[in-house]
Amino acid sequence: MERAGDRLNGLILVAAMVAVMWISERVDAVLPANLDRYGIVPRTDDGLAGIPAAPFLHVGFGHLVSNTVPFLALGATIALGGLRRIALVTVLVALVSGIGTWLVAGAGSVHLGASGLVFGYGTYLLARGFFERNLVHLATGLVVGVLFGGALLGGLVPQAGISWQAHLFGALGGVLAARLMARRRAAPGRPAAY
Repeated sequence: MERAGDRLNGLILVAAMVAVMWISERVDAVLPANLDRYGIVPRTDDGLAGIPAAPFLHVGFGHLVSNTVPFLALGATIALGGLRRIALVTVLVALVSGIGTWLVAGAGSVHLGASGLVFGYGTYLLARGFFERNLVHLATGLVVGVLFGGALLGGLVPQAGISWQAHLFGALGGVLAARLMARRRAAPGRPAAY
């Protein structure tokens, strides 16, 4: 029963993050707040504050919708591992994606949107089975690869108006999270590493 509650809390966290994204975009559309300026602005002090804010800000509702569906699908899949797992993966991916974007993206640009997290969630699910050597996780990674592989690869191609940097570093963050959080089966006579 406790495991079911932990999964439910993980799913609630994913839903809450999406709710914040939608509320932020609604506020940005209704009020003259221009929340988009709080995204990641490379190599500026103010741009560092954009690292935690950027995933919750979008350039219009079309951008938000295109991120919401894969964010929910991939995030919910990770959340089935519990609240701690989805929280840790999200923090690691957001930091790697945000810092990488802040370091290498073009000066004067503003980067925002949840796609860095989406790419990180996708690569986490792809890499997790490999690092954990778990057949269920390998199968999950295969399904993610079939359903989202084209979008994941296509999003790494530099295009005007698309933050390929956030995608690339988000993907790297997902692989890093899978590696750091891997629970390998212990060899006989050796304790498992957690």
